[in-house]
Amino acid sequence: MRTLCASTLIGEFFVIGFAGLVAMQLTDLSTATIWTVSGIAMLLTVLLCGMLTRPGGVQLGWALQIALIASGFVVPTMFFLGAVFAALWWASVHFGRKVDAAKARWAAQAEASGDSAGEPVGGTA
Repeated sequence: MRTLCASTLIGEFFVIGFAGLVAMQLTDLSTATIWTVSGIAMLLTVLLCGMLTRPGGVQLGWALQIALIASGFVVPTMFFLGAVFAALWWASVHFGRKVDAAKARWAAQAEASGDSAGEPVGGTA
C-alpha cells in the first residue's frame, strides 16, 4: 500500500505546485498567501509519504484529498484534478491493502514450506 499511496502523493506534490503557479495568474490573492498555502500542502504530501504506515496516515491523506478538491474554488480545474486524485488515492489504499494481504499469504506459504526465497508456492507471480 505504501508504494501506491506514496506515488499518488508525489503526483499531487507536482499538481499542487503547478496549481500555485496558475493561482498567481487567476486570482487577486497575494503571492505570499498562494505560496504559503501551496507550500504547506506540498510539504504535507512529502511528509505523508513517510507517515503512511503510522496510525492516522491514510486519514490525513483523505483530508488532503478534500483540501485538493476544495482548492477548486481558487483554481476551477482543481475540482476535476482533485476528484481524479481522490479516486487514485482510493485505488491506492484499496488495492494496496490487497497486495499487502497477498504478500503476507505468500510469505506464510513460503515459511510453511521451508522456502526462504519468498516466492509464491505453486508457480511464479
